[in-house]
Amino acid sequence: MKERIVVKIGSQLLTREDETLDITQMSNLVDQIAELHKNNMEIILVSSGAVASGRNEINTRAKLDSISARQLYSAVGQVKLIHRYYDLFKQHGILCGQILATKEDFSTRRHYLNQRNCMNVMLENKVIPIVNENDAISINELMFTDNDELSGLIAAMMDCKKLIILSNIDGIYTGDPSDPESELIKEIDCKKETIEKYIQSSRSTTGRGGMITKYNIARKVAEEGIEVIIANGRTENIISYLVNERKVPSTRFIPSTKEISGVKKWIAHSEGFAKGEIHINAGVREALINYKAVSILAVGVTKIVGNFEIDDIVRIIDHTGKQIGVGRSSYTSKEAKEILGKAHTKALIHYDYLYIEK
Repeated sequence: MKERIVVKIGSQLLTREDETLDITQMSNLVDQIAELHKNNMEIILVSSGAVASGRNEINTRAKLDSISARQLYSAVGQVKLIHRYYDLFKQHGILCGQILATKEDFSTRRHYLNQRNCMNVMLENKVIPIVNENDAISINELMFTDNDELSGLIAAMMDCKKLIILSNIDGIYTGDPSDPESELIKEIDCKKETIEKYIQSSRSTTGRGGMITKYNIARKVAEEGIEVIIANGRTENIISYLVNERKVPSTRFIPSTKEISGVKKWIAHSEGFAKGEIHINAGVREALINYKAVSILAVGVTKIVGNFEIDDIVRIIDHTGKQIGVGRSSYTSKEAKEILGKAHTKALIHYDYLYIEK
């Protein structure tokens, strides 16, 4: 199988201070991706920038609310953005194609597999998929946190070896990146380290996310066996250097060696679609955290919250009220309440459809 990677490019890398597209920077990044593509590597590009590039193209007649403004600017800006990408890749003799995704497109296993098939067909025919959230039709409760979340979901869905998240700083620091005493954290092993205390909560002016989002997504994706690197997209030849494992300022998340099935990868990124909660006792929590191949049985469940149907996604809540995972229910919420605490019933959530956050 060819090496397959996802490259996520943030809005702040694609726009100038006046919020016009930075064509020089776009061209530089496309040149690097084109070179890798010609060397038989499969690249999926997740690109922000539609809202930012559309904002200065139109003067609205009246002040718009935030949702309407995002819809309008993205509808205009997405055309501009993909047209520019098309021209830049065409200069290398490479075709690209557009995929606009909403969170709802990943809410069921069938939709998830349809998305995967579309991208596989594109890659098999040497077309570079360029993915962005469909801001024109997304609404708040169905939006991705930002394109970092989308890129993590796609990296897992497409069984990628590497996810490169390009930002406007070199990675995660031990303090404010502008502080000379702050140090770049070059490598993170999520099984051994907790570094949330170091992460800044500030966001860029053009994007929705921040370093906290990047860290949370990177940690989850690395747990699924995918190497994740956060780096500065304005560093010369950054993509080429990272792919070829040359030393360059960045933060690398060490991937887990544990094999995770495709279904579990889907479930791991399905928290946003949860229809309810299953509360478990301390004994079940210990078993889930410390042992392999453990299903959730009704005898260890203390409470059912929400209304859900068979195969719906539910959150797993431990005895302290903390969420420790997500899973696909084998029962409706009504049926689950009827067997609450009972022994000798089939698993409420089978191990094959359960993802526990380590």
